[in-house]
Amino acid sequence: MIRIHLTAEDFARVRFAARPAPLQELNAALTMLFDHGDALLFGRWRRRLFHSLPAAAEPFGDLVPGREAPAFVDVFADSLEDGLESVRAVPPDLVRSEIERVYAGHAPAPPWVRELHRGDADAWRILHRAQRAAFETVLRPVWPLVQDLHHAEFTRHALAVAEHGVGAALATLVPGTRLRGAVWEWEAPGERDVRPRGRGVLLLPTFHWTGRPLLSDLPGRPVVVTYPAGTGLPPEPAGAGGAGDALAGVLGRTRADALLLLEDEHTTGGLARRLGVSGATASAHAAALRGAGLVSTVRAGRAVLHRRTALGSLLVRRGDGARNGRA
Repeated sequence: MIRIHLTAEDFARVRFAARPAPLQELNAALTMLFDHGDALLFGRWRRRLFHSLPAAAEPFGDLVPGREAPAFVDVFADSLEDGLESVRAVPPDLVRSEIERVYAGHAPAPPWVRELHRGDADAWRILHRAQRAAFETVLRPVWPLVQDLHHAEFTRHALAVAEHGVGAALATLVPGTRLRGAVWEWEAPGERDVRPRGRGVLLLPTFHWTGRPLLSDLPGRPVVVTYPAGTGLPPEPAGAGGAGDALAGVLGRTRADALLLLEDEHTTGGLARRLGVSGATASAHAAALRGAGLVSTVRAGRAVLHRRTALGSLLVRRGDGARNGRA
């Protein structure tokens, strides 16, 4: 459980980020890129980016040996250049302690990360090149869309505050969070109590993250809560549609999404939850796909399990090939 204990001064200093933060959005995107969840929603997006990431971006992966990035790359400046300068200005003690923390229990850090630990200027240049290269590949093509999504979320929050007040707006900002008196809390592994003590709270939506809210609590700065927003789908540039778009033209959007999702085995209930439809609707879609030979269904006890057939997988691959101009 994470609990943020808010004083009256903190409530007065809760604010919504006026613009998206390029490096924090990049951190969220890269975390999802190397996470294997959400196969349907993020699978095609991952495949596209893995094929396009330049070698210059690879060192960023070295810096995050597990699922959690070092805190010194949590930067909330609203321009890329200001963000890179902010990373470089982080106190050396924090850089060293965070590298040691994220590498605890992992294989030894590669040489350039060890040089970064020592404050080497060349190592900082490697990190900045990696961040810039990753941003240009992952986010630059969709940055106007991210800005539009951020503006819409900003407006939603402003209306909630105007109509119901800051407290009620916090309680409804993200599903699963709640306000108990002056304590804003949500479920998380372990126990953590955060006390801003007048530093305030900055709310920052991200459109490349589907997990629980992320917390940054660095000395002398506002507490920052980065939370998932938007549609739950990764923003993609215009014209980037893949097999899902091609299939949707033939099967319909929901059945196309079901066929993509059933790369992995799912029960009818699990399929319904991922598609956002009723169990009866999911069962009907699975039956239609099964009738076309695209999905197989087996019973395991009381559960019914669905999975894409070889023919279904071939159709998905052909859809990708048609979208990319291949026969």
